[in-house]
Amino acid sequence: MNLRTRLAIAGDSVVAGALVLVSVVLYPAVEANLRGQIDSSLVVAVGQAPAVAMAIKAKYRMSNAEPDFPAVPLGIGSTQLQIVPDPVRIGPSTQFVDLTARDVAVADGTAYFRDAVYNGVGYRVYTAQFPGSPGVLVRTAIPESDPVPTLRELAWLLAGSTVAAGLLAALASRLAARRVLRPVGQLTETVELIRTTGDLAIPIPADSRDEIGRLGSAFAAMTAALDESVGAQRRLVADASHELRTPLTSLTVNLELLAENLADAQAPLLAAEALGQAGELKTLVNDLVDLARYGQPAFHTEDVRLDLVAERVAARAARRAPKIEFELTCAPTLVHGDPDALERAVANLVDNAVKWSPSGGRVRISVKAGTLDVADAGPGIPDSDLEFVFDRFYRSPAARAHPGSGLGLAIVRQVAEAHGGTAEAVPCQNGAILRLVLPVCSEHAEL
Repeated sequence: MNLRTRLAIAGDSVVAGALVLVSVVLYPAVEANLRGQIDSSLVVAVGQAPAVAMAIKAKYRMSNAEPDFPAVPLGIGSTQLQIVPDPVRIGPSTQFVDLTARDVAVADGTAYFRDAVYNGVGYRVYTAQFPGSPGVLVRTAIPESDPVPTLRELAWLLAGSTVAAGLLAALASRLAARRVLRPVGQLTETVELIRTTGDLAIPIPADSRDEIGRLGSAFAAMTAALDESVGAQRRLVADASHELRTPLTSLTVNLELLAENLADAQAPLLAAEALGQAGELKTLVNDLVDLARYGQPAFHTEDVRLDLVAERVAARAARRAPKIEFELTCAPTLVHGDPDALERAVANLVDNAVKWSPSGGRVRISVKAGTLDVADAGPGIPDSDLEFVFDRFYRSPAARAHPGSGLGLAIVRQVAEAHGGTAEAVPCQNGAILRLVLPVCSEHAEL
C-alpha cells in the first residue's frame, strides 16, 4: 500500500469516526428531547382535565342525570385522558392501563410518569391529582409509537449521511494526498534519475518552504557537497597521476641504466639519483595521504596552545637547519582542534620558510590571538602568484628548481579550513609572509 492510499484511508477514517461519534451523541439527544416533549404534552393534557369534566357534567345536566365519568379514556388527538373519581379498586382493568397502589396514592400526593402496555400498545402514562379536587385521579397517555417514525427517519438520515460523507471524504483525501505528495514524487523521480545517470549536477526541486521543501533543500545541499567532493577527488587523482609520472619515469630509466652495467663508473651517481627520486616519491605519497586525512573531520580534538606548537616546530627546524636563524614572538594563544593536524600545518609553513631562506637568513615566527605568521628572507612571492601558493601541486617557475611535491601549503589550507580558519600569503616588500588564522577559544583568547 503506497503512502497516498494510506493518507487517504487515514483522512477518511478520521471523518467517518467523527460522523459516527456525532450520530452516537445526536440520536440519544433527539430521543430524549422527543420524550421530553411527550411528557410536556401529558402535563398540558392534565391541565385540560377540568374543561373535559365540565363538558361531561353539562351533558348530564341537560338530561337531568347524575354525571358518570366513562371508564374508557377520552381521545384528545393522540392523547388519551381518563378521569377516575373514586380510585379505590386496584388491579387489572379491561378499559385501560391497570390501576396500581401508587396511582391511588397519587390522588392525594405527587404525580409521576411511567411506561405501560395496554392491548399490545406501549403508552407513556402520566398520573396526577385532578386539579383542585383532592382524592380524584386523572391519567393522560400517549402511545410510545408516535416518535418512532421520527427516530427511524433520523437513524436513516444519520446512517446515510455517514456513508455519503465517508465516501466523499475518501475521494477528497485521495485528491488532497495526491496534491500534497506531488512534490515528494518529483523529488523521488529526481533522486532516482541521479542514481541512474550518476549526474550529481541535476537540479533538485525545492521551491516550497514546508517540510518537503526543507527535505528537497537538504537533498540539494547533499548532492552539491557530494558533487564537489567527487570533483575534488577526480582533480586530485589527475594532479597526482601527473606529478607521479615524471619521477617514476626518471627512476625507471636510471634503474634500467644501472642494471645494464653495474661496473659502469656512473653507477654510484645513478644509484644516488634513484634514491633521491624514491625519496621524492615517498614524500609525495606521504603528502597525498596527509592531504586526504586532514580533509576529513578530526576524530580527536582538544584545546591546543598554538604558541607552544610553534616553539616545538621551530626547535626541530633549528636542529635540521643550523645555518638558519629563528626569531620567535609568541603570545599564549589557545585554540581548539586536532593537535597532530595543527602541528603538521605549522611545520609545513616553517619548512617552506627554511627552504626559501638563504644560508644565514632569518625565519621570523609570531603567534598572537589565533594568528600565526611565518616570514622568511627569501626572494618573495610575485603578486600574480599570491592567490595560488596554497593550491595543490602549484609550483611557481622559481620553485621548480627546489625539491618538493607542491602539497605542503595545500595541507596547511586544508587544515585551516577544517578548523574554521584561513591560510593566506601576505604581500610584503622583502621575503614572504604566510599566515594561518584560527578561531581562538572564547574564554581564553590569550593565556
